[in-house]
This record gives sequence, structure tokens and C-alpha cells, in this order.
Amino acid sequence: MTANRPPALSDAEQPGDAPLPAKLEPLIETARAYARAAASKNTNRAYAADWRDYLRWRSRQGLDLRPLADPECVGLYLAALASGAQSVGGRPRTVGTIERRLSALAWNFAQRALPFDRKDRHVATVLAGVRRTHGRPPVQKEALLPEHVMAMLDALPPSDLRNLRDRAILLLGFAGGRSEIAGLVMSPEDSLEGSGWPEFFADGVLLTLRGKTGWREVEIGRGSKDATCPVAALQAWLRFARIARGPLFRAVVGREVGSESLNARHVARLVKRLAVAAGVRGDLSERDREEKFSGHSLRAGLASSAEIDERYVQKHLGHASAEMTRRYQRRRDRFRVNLTKAAGL
Repeated sequence: MTANRPPALSDAEQPGDAPLPAKLEPLIETARAYARAAASKNTNRAYAADWRDYLRWRSRQGLDLRPLADPECVGLYLAALASGAQSVGGRPRTVGTIERRLSALAWNFAQRALPFDRKDRHVATVLAGVRRTHGRPPVQKEALLPEHVMAMLDALPPSDLRNLRDRAILLLGFAGGRSEIAGLVMSPEDSLEGSGWPEFFADGVLLTLRGKTGWREVEIGRGSKDATCPVAALQAWLRFARIARGPLFRAVVGREVGSESLNARHVARLVKRLAVAAGVRGDLSERDREEKFSGHSLRAGLASSAEIDERYVQKHLGHASAEMTRRYQRRRDRFRVNLTKAAGL
């Protein structure tokens, strides 16, 4: 590999590159580690999978590996994704998936120092056509309202460690408006391994969370009673699980608590399972409920239920605009301002 090309990924090597001096090998590994840390593990996994898919598609079309970043070829790949022609089953991808694939390709091209212009007509025009042809309103997840959370807690009696853990996850996720809490760790000393950590105060718990633009703080106050208090639930889990360092939320087998963080998908699976167990939206089939509920249901539930000034909800959720906060509100006071009548009609 050449010195002017970031050594982020091993499959970025290109034939004919002169090797770097052997004494730089340790530094190359360090650079690769930092490159991986530039994005979350989930993002890295998704980008790697998208890159492999693009390479497989090119191979099926009989295309050479060079030039990988040819805009016309990328445009054809986007068209194949939208039409379903690129997959064995012929299943078209959604606009959101296609946009993410394009972002993944742009990132991978940048890591390999391959010039690529997303505004090239072969890419931008095809993508605009895909959006216009296949674009649909976003499918919103169902909000978990306080009464739903109460019913879900009833399905988790605090009789064992696993239930104590899941009660803490459910209440902390709802009160914090966060679904990305599986990666929390106990202290700043563990921050390189996790997504944030808690700090306990008399009035609640302060979560310091890693975000896309840096660290931010989320205040979670105590509840009106211990049975529904996220702070009390978290403290009970940590006390009985005897966790003082490392990951907050871990796997439980019998009475044994593991040492590794839960899978990031645990929160979504927990919400789906408890929504069915508690009979939330019993008018829907079990399959529909599994489709409509996810970790984002906690965020939507808080945004829809908190009866305070919208700007405080916006700050709590970390949204850059009030419009983004409103997307999560499922029962807003619509038509409060009637411009039709105000205009004299």
C-alpha cells in the first residue's frame, strides 16, 4: 500500500503498490484501529457488507475491478438495486437502503483514495429518478405510551436477574428516549469500549453519551414510585448483578452474569417480545406487532407522552430541529392553529 492511501481496510490493496517499510507495520495497525473507531461497530459492519455486495454485483456482471469508482457503473448498480435485477430473488430495495448503499460506497471509495463524485449525472440523476419513482412516506414505528410500558413491566416481575436487567433497559430506554443503550459502560475509564456511562445523583442519573458529533448529556429524573423509576431499576440491576466496572447490560444465564455487552439488537427484540406478551395493540396480529414495534418505539413514546414545552423534549432527544422531534410525536395537538379561519374563510 502507498503512504498516501489510508490503511483502513485490508481489501483496499491495489496491485502494483510499493510496500511501506517494515518498521511502520505497528503504526499501520494503529491507523487501521483508529479508522475502524471513526464509526460505530454497526456502521462498520453495514458498510463492509454493502461493499461486498457491490463487488459481488460487479463480478456477476463480468466487470473488471478497475475502475471501481466509475460513476456510470455505480449508477447502474443503483438502478439494479431499485429494480431488483441485482439480486437472485429479484427483490427491489427501498429508497432508504439504496441511499445507505451509496453512502457506504462513497465511504469505501474515500478509504481507498478513489475519486468519486456523488453529483455526477450518472449517479445523481439515477438516484433522483429512484426517489421520485419509488419514494414512499417513512414507515413510523408504533409509540409505546406509559400505559403500554406499565403493562410490559407487569410481564417482567423482578423475580430474577434477567428480569431486573430488562426492566432497567425498558425504563431507561423510555425515560431517556434512547434505544442505543446496550453499549453503556460503568465509567469514563471504560468509554473507549462503550457508547456512554451513567453518573448517579440524588435527583436522578446523568447519561453521558457518544454521538455522531461528540459527547452529550441526558438527564433522567427519578420516577414518582420505585416500581416505575428508571433510576431505581438501574440501581437494582447493578446491585444484584454486582457490576462495578465494564459493560452495564450483560447476558444472564441462570444466576450467572456474563462479562460482555449485550448485542445492540437486544433492545429491539425486548420491545417486540414484551409488546406481544403484554397485549399491546391486541387488535393487531402478533406478526404485525413485531413489525410495528422496535427500540424507536421507546423514543416515540416519550416524545408523544411528555406534556412539557416541545423545546425540552427536543433537547432531551438530541434533535437538531423541532421538526425532527415532531416526527416522533404520535399524538400531537393537531389543528390547534387554524390558518383557514384565521385568513377569514
